[in-house]
Amino acid sequence: MSAASTETSSALSTAGSRVFFQPAPGVGCVGSAGPISTGDDPVQKKQGKVTVKYDRKELRKRLVLEEWIIEQLSELYDCEEEEMPEVEIDIDDLLEVNSDDERASKLQESLIDCYKPTEDFVRELLGRIRGMRKLSAPTKKGL
Repeated sequence: MSAASTETSSALSTAGSRVFFQPAPGVGCVGSAGPISTGDDPVQKKQGKVTVKYDRKELRKRLVLEEWIIEQLSELYDCEEEEMPEVEIDIDDLLEVNSDDERASKLQESLIDCYKPTEDFVRELLGRIRGMRKLSAPTKKGL
């Protein structure tokens, strides 16, 4: 090393001045756990309000039913959900129909392309929706 480079490096190291940047209050990266992540996040509040407007028990029943329908259709069509032909079974439409015979005929129309027998599926589905209510849009409440 030359004498000039030694002088320069020793002068820099003895100066010891470093620059640190500190974010202003309320400013930071999205993923940081700094002052931005407060419990008053408007997105979290909004999600909470939405789920309160619906009956959670009915939503849970509906979700379980829809998962069961997908599982049964996968067996009827012998394929995974992604490969399944477009079959639309609208539970709310079925609940609007007055008689089980009309509901069964609607379901049979939806399953017209299925080569396996569908009577057991239709009978089981009609039994599962018995007593369910149609999901209506949430009513606005003064929150």
